[in-house]
Amino acid sequence: MRRLVILLVCTLALLVASTASATIVEHTFYVQNLTINRLCNRQVITAVNGSLPGPRIRVREGDTLIVHVYNKSPYNLSVHWHGVFQKLSCWADGPNMITQCPIQPGNRFTYKFRITDQEGTLWWHAHVSWLRATVYGALVIRPKSGHSYPFPEPHREVPILLGEWWNANVIDVENQAVATGGAPNLSDAYTINGWPGDLYPCSQNQMYKLKVETGKTYLLRIVNAALNTQLFYKIANHNLTVVAVDAGYTKPYVTDVVVIAPGNTVDVLLAADQHVGSYYMAARPYASAAGAPFDNTTTRGVVVYDGAPSSSTPIMPPLPAFNDTPTAHKFSSNLTGLTGGPHWVQVPRNVDHKMFVTIGVGLEPCPANMTCQGPVGAKLSASMNNQSFVIPTRLPLLQAFFLNVGGVYTTDFPAKPPIEFDYTNATSISNNTALFFATKGTKVTKLKFNSTVEMILQNTAILGVENHPMHIHGFSFHVLAQGFGNYNPATDRKKFNLVDPLMRNTIGVPVGGWAVIRFKADNPGVWIMHCHLDVHLGWGLATAFVVENGPTPATTLPPPPADLPKC
Repeated sequence: MRRLVILLVCTLALLVASTASATIVEHTFYVQNLTINRLCNRQVITAVNGSLPGPRIRVREGDTLIVHVYNKSPYNLSVHWHGVFQKLSCWADGPNMITQCPIQPGNRFTYKFRITDQEGTLWWHAHVSWLRATVYGALVIRPKSGHSYPFPEPHREVPILLGEWWNANVIDVENQAVATGGAPNLSDAYTINGWPGDLYPCSQNQMYKLKVETGKTYLLRIVNAALNTQLFYKIANHNLTVVAVDAGYTKPYVTDVVVIAPGNTVDVLLAADQHVGSYYMAARPYASAAGAPFDNTTTRGVVVYDGAPSSSTPIMPPLPAFNDTPTAHKFSSNLTGLTGGPHWVQVPRNVDHKMFVTIGVGLEPCPANMTCQGPVGAKLSASMNNQSFVIPTRLPLLQAFFLNVGGVYTTDFPAKPPIEFDYTNATSISNNTALFFATKGTKVTKLKFNSTVEMILQNTAILGVENHPMHIHGFSFHVLAQGFGNYNPATDRKKFNLVDPLMRNTIGVPVGGWAVIRFKADNPGVWIMHCHLDVHLGWGLATAFVVENGPTPATTLPPPPADLPKC
């Protein structure tokens, strides 16, 4: 009996200590029009609390985050908390018509969720149309009080948010592309923390500046918030040590270049170990689709050492060529997970649900009453396993699942391609026109609670190969292997890393290649998976997972919050 009492007292003490270390962090977002000057233009954008980027949110692992969102903009709105697991809080995930109806102009919604089992850098962004071009910000998750990083404490932590800028209303840019069926107009600039840098017109004084002290180490929390562009990032004469990706710790990896896709975050340590002076940081596109037009410009900021003369000319880093796939692949394939580190999860060995999924861009027939500007007079489209995803308009997927409402989605997303072909051979594909036109629909995959999913993502050359950053909401996954060409199970399964693979929530599937990921579906709800190039999401490069409830109240999705927006 005495032993039982001692055990109960110890358990209560641990519970009190855990509760005491967790707090409620509360923010209010006012989303409304903002007029700013960029690239010689006065431009009206949609922004949060009058700033670009929006507010940085800081929490500790275990905290509960509450964000009151007031939509004072003229557009429908929702906010996604990119990479947050949302354990039993799928209602707060944010993608429009997947987990919620949009917050309509003049209305509000409060997002409330607990952040558990992850540390590092994530971010938040709008998840309706193209609003995330200017509605975004960093979400920094630090260890619980009394816990430390698995690397030396930095002198300072610095968010580096890479963005994309149009000299136009981004909603108009998107709507014009939808109306014509062609590709959208290209962006006009890239930005670092909202500033384009001195290579652009009227931007000499619109450049981000980071001041450093010799001998100090800085933790740069890099986010690619660009809408449609993967980026190379470098700082002249400095190496960077990668210590985390997508809020998961990595084994330290030293590099002079970071390759980062939209949706990804990379935490690096910057040692101020060079001569006192000024050094440009710069980002330019990694554009893997051969022949496709892109915004071929460079944004830059400057790292200024304390004591550097104001007259010194910053040193510019040599940047990779826009199509330098070997450099991109070297970076992504050399990152590994920090086994035994905080929140490390071992690779699940028994697979319950195997999927082979092709991804790529294709075509959609042009409606009779429309002139289309896509190839061969058709509309551009995109698909997974020849299924082009249609976002519901009547009821969000999560409400349909929770209320058992039929007619919103079907659970017959194919686990393998309906047609097998030489996926990366453009010549053989061109002889089979049926491959170009995918079926439109809202098809999802239903998963048993706690089942393990292994997915082979295979790039296709239907309209040309391209690196696609694929993001899954609600989960991080292990990246077991990646390579080029068609996936070959006889040889490529031997390459699986089951010991220390990287965990991430967004994977750039190599151009003309494949990647194998694995995750445990231990979170009930509806979770969209999509390409994080927003132009491809609009074309249908998406699907969703419906994860069933578990056997206990602690594994069952609770009812929606009372203020959940209505359509």
